Amino acid sequence: MVQLYNLHPFGSQQVVPCKLEPERFCGGGRDALFVAAGCKVEAFAVAGQELCQPRCAFSTLGRVLRLAYSEAGDYLVAIEEKNKATFLRAYVNWRSKRTENSRVCIRMIGHNVEGAFSKAFRDQMYIIEMPLSEVPLCISCCPVKGDLLVGCTNKLVLFSLKYQIINEEFSLLDFERSLIIHIDNITPVEIAFCVGYVAVMSDLEVLILKLEPGPKNGERVHHNPRKTNNRMRRTEEGISNEISQLESDDFVICQKPLELLGEKSEQSGLSVTLESTGLADEKRKYSHFQHLLYRRFAPDISSYVLSDDIKLHSLQLLPIYQTGSLTSDGKNLSQEKELLSLFCFFSLPHVGYLYMVVKSVELMSVYQYPEKSQQAVLTPQFLHVITSNNLQCFTVRCSAAAAREEDPYMDTTLKACPPVSMDVCALRIQLFIGLKAICHFKNHIILLTKADPEAIPERRQSPKRLLSRKDTSVKIKIPPVAEAGWNLYIVNTISPVQLYKEMIDYSNTYKTVKTQSCIHLLSEAHLLVRAALMDASQLEPGEKAELLEAFKESCGHLGDCYSRLDSQHSHLTLPYYKMSGLSMAEVLARMDWTVEDGLQKYERGLIFYINHSLYENLDEELSEELAAKVVQMFYVAEPKQVPHILCSPSMKNINPLTAMSYLRKLDTSGFSSILVTLTKAAVALKMGDLDMHRNEMKSHSEMKLVCGFILEPRLLIQQRKGQIVPTELALHLKETQPGLLVASVLGLQKNNKIGIEEADSFFKMLCAKDEDTTPQLLVDFWEAQLVACLPDVVLQELFFKLTSQYIWRLSKRQPPDTTPLRTSEDLINACSHYGLIYPWVHILISSDSLADKNYTEDLSKLQRREAEEAILLRLSLQVGLWCSQRRHYLCASLKNNKRRFFLSLVSSTIVIQSLLRILFTSQILLEHVL
Repeated sequence: MVQLYNLHPFGSQQVVPCKLEPERFCGGGRDALFVAAGCKVEAFAVAGQELCQPRCAFSTLGRVLRLAYSEAGDYLVAIEEKNKATFLRAYVNWRSKRTENSRVCIRMIGHNVEGAFSKAFRDQMYIIEMPLSEVPLCISCCPVKGDLLVGCTNKLVLFSLKYQIINEEFSLLDFERSLIIHIDNITPVEIAFCVGYVAVMSDLEVLILKLEPGPKNGERVHHNPRKTNNRMRRTEEGISNEISQLESDDFVICQKPLELLGEKSEQSGLSVTLESTGLADEKRKYSHFQHLLYRRFAPDISSYVLSDDIKLHSLQLLPIYQTGSLTSDGKNLSQEKELLSLFCFFSLPHVGYLYMVVKSVELMSVYQYPEKSQQAVLTPQFLHVITSNNLQCFTVRCSAAAAREEDPYMDTTLKACPPVSMDVCALRIQLFIGLKAICHFKNHIILLTKADPEAIPERRQSPKRLLSRKDTSVKIKIPPVAEAGWNLYIVNTISPVQLYKEMIDYSNTYKTVKTQSCIHLLSEAHLLVRAALMDASQLEPGEKAELLEAFKESCGHLGDCYSRLDSQHSHLTLPYYKMSGLSMAEVLARMDWTVEDGLQKYERGLIFYINHSLYENLDEELSEELAAKVVQMFYVAEPKQVPHILCSPSMKNINPLTAMSYLRKLDTSGFSSILVTLTKAAVALKMGDLDMHRNEMKSHSEMKLVCGFILEPRLLIQQRKGQIVPTELALHLKETQPGLLVASVLGLQKNNKIGIEEADSFFKMLCAKDEDTTPQLLVDFWEAQLVACLPDVVLQELFFKLTSQYIWRLSKRQPPDTTPLRTSEDLINACSHYGLIYPWVHILISSDSLADKNYTEDLSKLQRREAEEAILLRLSLQVGLWCSQRRHYLCASLKNNKRRFFLSLVSSTIVIQSLLRILFTSQILLEHVL
């Protein structure tokens, strides 16, 4: 389905001052238009102030049958006919052709040029002749590499672009015939070539191949037809023989329509083989190929007449690039083109087909024309089609497909793009009388018009004709009337930003009528800007910034549209608003808060956006008025989300009385829950009402309160500017219910709501401790982790942290800053990682110097069977400092009890090794022991 809008993509038009009626013309890449008429080619400027001004002219060998330009190499190639002979010639350095009488040098392909001729070649145009064994039918230049592909009957010949180095200052453009692609049973009418991708089209068939370098799967390549292809070839020959026998009987025979994608296209019956020429086997540029697409069309035979109405035309490969980086030396500022995506277009007179052929081959769009088309050109933004009297402009989906190839985050909550499957639309149908041909480059469309009398067939055709791959064109005869008038126009397309603004204005007419139509047109505007940004090489200075601003604006408009939806696509509100760069307050300010039938309705798209934005812990804080509006919205649309909304850092400025009123409404409305209770307790604390806070906290058991915190971690932990920040409720629980706080954070970690490092940072910030100081509440949390045996906690690392803290406090005589939640006896009884106390610990505890309970507890907690290695390794690193501080006590203890001390320790090889490290750490200890 094609939607029609009456927009104005076409701007001014100018007439090209050609002296003779153009027979062939093509765009010259950066700044030129080439027009061939008779035995002459004229070049006209199509850039800057000299638009349509003649630049140069040069003579050809004969009448030009085909004409193509390559931006890579800046050369023009033509198929020319003279005296019924056909020639292939390339015109190089044509910009130096100032006058028609300027000297021109002609040489054969591959001809070596002596150094003495370097100055002459530098300052003059030269022509390269490329002889072929068969008549060239069509040509195509690779837009990236500049290689030339020539189509002949049943074969394609590839000429690789290269440069002959004459001296250090001068190199000469040249070609080398490198590959022949034999394709039996098809005669190419048009071909297209782009970085190894080859498209071949006959009257009713299209074949796309991908040439690839290097041996396939590490095997040696044999350039012989496959047996299956030979069988199919014999079958084709048999069919052709049968067809020739049936011609006299006036039977109508045609093959079925067929579409084969990927590897299945090998079953097309066309035999394809590669023949390498001119290069050694190890230096071959392409050594094997891959089938991508084969499609065969069959005409409507209801009229029993085969006419031009069923022939294919306008084959084209359209590449979209991603910009490469600078070269390694950093001096070459030219950016190499890297292929991002490739599209193939071809058309029947009434239907056009657009395929994507990179990574996967799939049909993207089908274009239905209201009239019979004559020719079409595809650009990254539009498809331009001419009929006999109309120039039509259709939208394309190339930028949408390329965006998905380029960005892995597309179609997520971060980014979005209109779908490839979206209906195409016609932006404009512009009237031109007698349209004959079209070409396009940059922001120019070249049109040839000729108001000639209607062509009359030379003779009436037989009502029944044979349908085959043979040329079935109807010979026409023009009556001997006065010569018709003609014109060659350059039609300038308006800038993408200007057309984008017109689309935005046009979409306003659909805003209150039908949202889907508004979204469709805004999506077209978005894709237009996206396509222009992808083709950055065509942008003028300063235009990119304007396009980026338009891109963000289009995302904001699409976000507005999807926010009004209550459908499966309403979730797109979130990524489009993110891409727009709008803050949450700015989005809310764009909303229309009109009340319908006395009730305020909030669609799912807006609720989805706000809910996700509040969950992402944005640093943005809403004003008191907007925060109250958000709570009111969710109370109407999703009451169960109100407690979650109130816990967001963005809702910090909400009036506590307003928040409490909505929470009480939830209680009376049947939405009461443990989460509502905890939120009310947090709000009461913010109000300074400690009695209400205590009553709410006492209304449920500690286990239920932990479950409530797991449902909403932001009651305890919030993130601001990338840092974890304890809430006011967490600070209050630290003083009043530390056990509940530790259990809640442990529950969050067990349910993957917080990571190990985040939990450690939370407790340090909660206790206002720096990175080098470990608060007792964090030690309590580590001990709780050990008791809970969490699966994602590395036990050895946990042992190491606990051991380090126990030893540090013992060595520093530093008591815990708060009362530990668990005693050593509690840990031994609750956790299998704790065992019986070793005798040497009893010896140390029995000393009067360690009578303090805190030291006794820390020494007792050093008993863990699995932690023995971690303990002693840590001891070996820190005991030196410990011994220097406690040397008098330790030395006396070792003298009096060293036998019992060593017998209790020497239980494993690891203990012995660790003990040796301990002994050698302190010279004082070593002297007393020995």
